[in-house]
Amino acid sequence: MSATQAEIEVRLAEAEPDVEVLLVEVVGGGTLRLFIDHPEGVSLGLCERVSHALAPVRAEYALEVSSPGLERPLTKPDHFRRYLGRRARVRTREPLHGSDRRSVTGELVGASEDEVTVAASDGVVAIPYADIQRSNLLGE
Repeated sequence: MSATQAEIEVRLAEAEPDVEVLLVEVVGGGTLRLFIDHPEGVSLGLCERVSHALAPVRAEYALEVSSPGLERPLTKPDHFRRYLGRRARVRTREPLHGSDRRSVTGELVGASEDEVTVAASDGVVAIPYADIQRSNLLGE
């Protein structure tokens, strides 16, 4: 987790304690994209409240606050555990285990504290969280 994401999570824990920060990413150097979730869903009003709660962040970046959508990002062990049995795409920073590919698509079949296990068409692959660049569910 980045320092920016940690800072945002601390700020939102005070202002909007039921909001879960799924992913924070800097896009194009000047835009901060924030994906959030809430037990009752993500509304425009919630996105506005989150945006206002993050006024110091808006001083540095153009801020985009969004719901996760069908292809929700997976960034924490709990996210992967919550969606075991669902299909996901996991992209890694470096090529996977002696191959030249950096992406695995398949069913999430395991998620420990250290790695996620994906059953792909060519076999089962365990990927340490530290090696993941980005991952997301695939729409049903």
